[in-house]
Amino acid sequence: MKVLITGANGFLGKNLDSHLYERQDVDVLKFTHADSPADLPELVEKVDFIFHFAGVNRPEEPHEFQVGNTDLTNLLCDAIEASGRKIPVLYTSSTQAVLDNPYGNSKLAAELVLQDLMKRQGTKVYLFRLPNVFGKWSRPNYNSVVATFCHNISRGLPVQINNADASISLVYIDDVIARFIALMDGFKTDDVFINVEPEYSITIGKLADQLYAFRDSRENLVTEPVGSGLTRALYATYLSYIPPESFAYEIPKHGDSRGDFVEMLKTIDSGQFSFFTAHPGITRGGHYHHSKTEKFLVIRGEAKFRFSHVITGEFCELFTNGEKSQIVETVPGWTHDITNIGKEEMIVMLWANEVFDRDHPDTYARPLIKN
Repeated sequence: MKVLITGANGFLGKNLDSHLYERQDVDVLKFTHADSPADLPELVEKVDFIFHFAGVNRPEEPHEFQVGNTDLTNLLCDAIEASGRKIPVLYTSSTQAVLDNPYGNSKLAAELVLQDLMKRQGTKVYLFRLPNVFGKWSRPNYNSVVATFCHNISRGLPVQINNADASISLVYIDDVIARFIALMDGFKTDDVFINVEPEYSITIGKLADQLYAFRDSRENLVTEPVGSGLTRALYATYLSYIPPESFAYEIPKHGDSRGDFVEMLKTIDSGQFSFFTAHPGITRGGHYHHSKTEKFLVIRGEAKFRFSHVITGEFCELFTNGEKSQIVETVPGWTHDITNIGKEEMIVMLWANEVFDRDHPDTYARPLIKN
């Protein structure tokens, strides 16, 4: 299958092209601002599907809206009709198509040109009146507040907020591209106007707060719940604006005669991750918890874990090493310790189900007694 992307160097075009690059069954032809509209007929002759993203939204002169949006779409439709084939067209319009302004009028006129082609020739047309689209590769200080905020906050630059309570509607680029590709692949719908789901709503103030929380996580080590929904999408977007020289960051390391202890990541409601080292012969622990639980994974070295029930004195001892990939869990009410019984430094990954609270540590020293 051969597809044409007009506006291939834009935000949508770059993301679609990168997704289609992974497809062995799709060849992509591109039309950009560097190409002449006279090239369109030859390109159209070669393709089976057209993604029409090319357009103008911030011209120097108002008449350029007509030229870059309506007139270019007219030329594309003429090329499709001249090909004699019913080549499906997916067009990215705008929510401003319902507004009476030069940009909105030009996008609405382009929609009408495509719908007229559909009526005359039976060509399948998909129209997307997209709200604010955000994601990687969107241009800051151009037409996306998310891109601008991500760019500035990730670089320590100020952001301007005129009305923190103003709400914006957002769709994430990966969701947009998934919808586009589904239609290319033959998803059946009788609708001409297509929506992207999910569509998110957030205030400008809360958007800025969330992005600042991502920035601050490098200092306080507390990650936001970035596994799903809008927070996941915003986090991926924020990270995409971090400059390469800031890809890495240091975190505190606490060392003593036993070894090192490093907290790596804390969560809001699912505990924290850390790791520690222990020199040969060193024992760490010797305490119990009432409610806190932990998971230990020995990454390198040989370990002996000991457990003793704080009431009955029941004793348990087990051995593991870095070759086993074996999780050892601590159990509330059992005092426990871990000893490096090998000849090299031991490295152990640790997850605790709650973030350490110095005022309420739920950690009580008690020596282990083997009955």
